[in-house]
Amino acid sequence: MEINSNELSDKKEIIYSQTVKAGKRIYYIDVKKSRNQELFLALTESKRISASDAAPQDVSYEKHKIFLYQEDFDHFMAALQDAISYIDRNGGYDHSREKDKGNSWDSLVD
Repeated sequence: MEINSNELSDKKEIIYSQTVKAGKRIYYIDVKKSRNQELFLALTESKRISASDAAPQDVSYEKHKIFLYQEDFDHFMAALQDAISYIDRNGGYDHSREKDKGNSWDSLVD
């Protein structure tokens, strides 16, 4: 998993962005400003989709977005951390493999 972080002052809508590349998926974590000048998160999953016999120019991307507003951050983070802990306790993903690479999930949620 590759993580990139960029300040984007030249774009009007996106204030800050992080990109997480994970296999065929790319996750974008963008801080945006609403019309009433409040900051919020836009989480986007982009998944590369191509038919097995498709030419390279026929590749497309499927995107899913979630908008998360400041008043929901605490509840969202608590639920997310609880869900991750549940997976860890019940034989989930071995995070130590990513820690060795310097790209752990724990560094994103701490």
